[in-house]
Amino acid sequence: MSQINVNNIYDGNGTESAKLYGVSMRYGGTGWVNRIINGNMVIDQRNAGASVTLNGSESYITDRFACGDVTDGSFTAQQVSDAPAGFINSLKCTITSADTSLTGTQTAYCYQTIEGLNIADFAWGTASATTITLSFWIKSSLTGTFGGALRNSAANRAYPFTYAISAANTWEQKTVTIAGDTSGTWLTTNGVGINLQFSLGAGPDRSGTAGAWNANNNTGATGQVQVIGTNGATWQITGVQLEAGSVATPFERIDYGRQLIQCQRYFVSYGGSGSLYEFYGVGFAATTTSATILINHPVELRATPTFSVLNVVNLQVNGTGGGALTALSLDQGGRLASSLGAAKTGLTANTVLLLVNNNSNAPRLQFSSEL
Repeated sequence: MSQINVNNIYDGNGTESAKLYGVSMRYGGTGWVNRIINGNMVIDQRNAGASVTLNGSESYITDRFACGDVTDGSFTAQQVSDAPAGFINSLKCTITSADTSLTGTQTAYCYQTIEGLNIADFAWGTASATTITLSFWIKSSLTGTFGGALRNSAANRAYPFTYAISAANTWEQKTVTIAGDTSGTWLTTNGVGINLQFSLGAGPDRSGTAGAWNANNNTGATGQVQVIGTNGATWQITGVQLEAGSVATPFERIDYGRQLIQCQRYFVSYGGSGSLYEFYGVGFAATTTSATILINHPVELRATPTFSVLNVVNLQVNGTGGGALTALSLDQGGRLASSLGAAKTGLTANTVLLLVNNNSNAPRLQFSSEL
């Protein structure tokens, strides 16, 4: 039987693609190049493509990507099917109320926070800081020089950057190479390692000179196009990749299942299929009016989660004295599993119960351990 030496496997360009130690397969394998999760905007557990309005607020749009507005304007954001060749989704922002004169710390933005454990090898904050390259596909109804920034967890180290859009309503790929920061504190824990901001508008106190590290809380670059300043303006992004090195490589594609698992470390949504009697968890009646339900998480969460429930009136417990719930709350949150407290009169204490969907309107149980 012939054998393959996996110590040295090269791609067609002569670049070493795999090593036995760590088995890093750059193309089609189990490699880990892109530190951005869901950079192709395919996973959308919260909204399923529905539009979210940002008006003095912040909200997750697609998984791992959030948008926020701290201006006198507003915009909507959502996952859409408009995308460049090779992609099927993008995140689209549409300005619904313009703010033409940003002041102070006013800012509008889309961002992803990268967990410190996932950028520990960058060695930022030391003399060995690694250069990184950011690449992405962008489309806007506006043209000109746009901005963004990288920040640390304390928001006291920032690197504003710019990119140019030359043709309106046309997908263009952009690349930004950034020398690693040799100063400041960059977490290598399960906290915020890097905050990557794409600016839709930044006031003077949130803008900085592009192309250099500074000790400020910047979300954008001085002189950038203020997308929030044009009513009806659109801005779209997909194919976001942040990697070690000074060269942008092709977007790292992984299968949908593994990408979903990556997202579920930070957010898990149960339900939503609309199937009658969809099963969520098992538990017992602690009293005649309350029950405890155990929910096993599909992956270990980043941290102890918070909990929210949608359409609780469409949930029920099946068992002796079972029926529709009046309330459901987090009892004990855990990284591997959580217990929920369910309110329901007429239960028989110390009997086994199943938590299920009693209506096709699709209730959802949501656990968040976002950064």
